[in-house]
Amino acid sequence: MGEADVREAEVVVVGGGNAGYCAAHAAAERGRRVVLLEKAPRAHAGGNSYYTLGSTRLVHDGLDDLIAVLEPDERHARTEVPPYSAAEFLDDLERVTGGRGDKELAEVVVEGSRDAVRWLHSLGLRFRLMYDRQAHVGPDGTFVFWGGSHVSNVDGGPGLMSVHEDIAARLGIEVRYDSAVTGLITEDGAVVGVRMGEEELRAESVVIASGGFEANPQWRQRYLGDGWQNAKVRGTPYNTGDLIHAALEIGADRGGDWSTCHSVPWDASFPENESNRELTNRLSRYGYPLGIVVNRLGQRFFDEGADFRNYTYAKYGKVILEQPGSVAFQVFDAKSRAMLAAYEYEMPGIVPFVADSVEELAAAMDVDVDGFARTVREFNASIDTSRPFDPTIKDGRSATVEPVKSNWASAIEAAPFYAYPVTCGISFTFGGLRGDVDSRVLDQSGDPIPGLFACGETLGGLFSANYPTGAGLIAGMVMGRRAGALA
Repeated sequence: MGEADVREAEVVVVGGGNAGYCAAHAAAERGRRVVLLEKAPRAHAGGNSYYTLGSTRLVHDGLDDLIAVLEPDERHARTEVPPYSAAEFLDDLERVTGGRGDKELAEVVVEGSRDAVRWLHSLGLRFRLMYDRQAHVGPDGTFVFWGGSHVSNVDGGPGLMSVHEDIAARLGIEVRYDSAVTGLITEDGAVVGVRMGEEELRAESVVIASGGFEANPQWRQRYLGDGWQNAKVRGTPYNTGDLIHAALEIGADRGGDWSTCHSVPWDASFPENESNRELTNRLSRYGYPLGIVVNRLGQRFFDEGADFRNYTYAKYGKVILEQPGSVAFQVFDAKSRAMLAAYEYEMPGIVPFVADSVEELAAAMDVDVDGFARTVREFNASIDTSRPFDPTIKDGRSATVEPVKSNWASAIEAAPFYAYPVTCGISFTFGGLRGDVDSRVLDQSGDPIPGLFACGETLGGLFSANYPTGAGLIAGMVMGRRAGALA
């Protein structure tokens, strides 16, 4: 290889999702020559980030604090956004992961969240309040926000990646598509470049931002357990763990929880319900706190009202996968159906089961009719009607059946009745490479591997078993920026 080739890049970023672009932007702002390598062809680029809704969890002091990064909206004058403190963010991460997450990593992400959003806004990324998914309208017409994650970028995942590409072009970052990295080049224990088949690209630093292994059915079965090979891949089909494997081969340590993942209630009836770039997040089914969920036996099997769906949805895909046939049915009556998000439940091509009686609905779903009717009857009779129904708070309106529904219990009684079949959609894996708070990849002795960084879903340690809405994008923004600041 000639001298010109050796100096072709100072920083190589592997993976063109949100985290990878943040690393590339931060490095380019320092004057580094950056090449970003994307495995997918141009038409399928963007990683998992393309498939997101754009929810971005950050610390803020309320609407007045957020307004500087938000697009103008006449609804702002009729909006209440509760402050979201660093302590609340850290508590949410601690609670949903059962205390198994890396606390130092969590603190860095949380403390850097507000500045990361402002930084990206200064580069051109546009943000909005999530009126359609994170607010309920009160009797006086006021929009009341709930659930901690209030902000998204404009136009969701496609908008996010389009702006990232524009920023990269403006900063002089070279982006190469159809560039699958097959290995890492090392010299004297340091990473000095990457291999792409027979081709080599040398650099001073390599940032791995190529996601987890959720699109690798063999790895899913090996690390998550039998049955996971059948889960539906929500996002990119290109996140197969190749660079995690390459890093482990040169001595990197595994990080985070390799036995759990982000998996959600996902449409089970639409024929093209994997890696769908047209519908992206519209195949998610997150309205379950407003109704009940039953399996093929007509039985409920989890607490639909345990918490706001922001804090439960990422663990319920696994629970559905464990049911007979790996399928379940979200059930609503006419009242609760009217409250569901149109973005998901009025998706083009969706055809729910609809019936005028509970028994007819059971027959349409092909579940045990007597069992389902008994489930609905016992659920309705057990509701604590002394408490008012209020979807903006954990209202304590419970149904004291087994399993209990802790909040938002409302009788399934007003015809017509609706049922939406759901299965397990896998978003990303929680296990990856072990890194420090500056995104440096560590070896098995806990020492940084010179020249190697990781961010985004490749960097393990932040999540385990569960995940709060919007934490993935902000983690990619913060840790990608930190990687690019050193690379």
